Amino acid sequence: MSGSAFAAIAAEEKQRVLAELGELKAHLASRGLFPGTSGNLSARVGGFQPDRFHFAITASGRDKSRSTPEDFLFVDQDGKPVETTALKPSAETLIHCEIYRLTGCGAIAHVHTVFNNVVSEWFWERRAVPVCGVELIKAFNIWEEEASIDIPIVPNYADIPRIVPEVTARLDPRVPGILLRKHGIYAWGRDIAEAKKHLEAFEFLFEYVYRWELLRSGRR
Repeated sequence: MSGSAFAAIAAEEKQRVLAELGELKAHLASRGLFPGTSGNLSARVGGFQPDRFHFAITASGRDKSRSTPEDFLFVDQDGKPVETTALKPSAETLIHCEIYRLTGCGAIAHVHTVFNNVVSEWFWERRAVPVCGVELIKAFNIWEEEASIDIPIVPNYADIPRIVPEVTARLDPRVPGILLRKHGIYAWGRDIAEAKKHLEAFEFLFEYVYRWELLRSGRR
């Protein structure tokens, strides 16, 4: 079923998604956001049903500062390749599967940065990073004056399937992102452009929270 449904997706759409993901990968790599081959990107193709969908995702272990024909592969709702390929999907593909299933989003971006790692550990006991009254919250279509959000943090287990139910339990419909402890942020949106916008907003907010915490501690 998955193979036939994937085959029905127009080749033009698949190529468009691959081109847009390639552009995003190059942009984020130019900013140093994929250290040591870390991070991953994905974007959905074709229609969406919670139990059946397809998406392109970065291949495992690739140097994302380079562009090659083997940067991405297509997988189904279970994270299994839908075309014959020697490539392996990212080890974290199952997390992408669950985010797509829960949100119906169109694209996901995941990066490891010093700021998102530090704040995920600093606020671990709280299980969320609090952000209060910062303008960039509006990037998430939250428009209240002095709005506050809590960005969820979930455990980072070596066994990826153990992370999936944690994501299911902690995902906040208002906040298009979730942090893995001492690992990185998953940000999503209705398409690649919105996922990029949300990722940039999250990274700004993490740096803001980090620096604000330093200032507060210096006043004591």
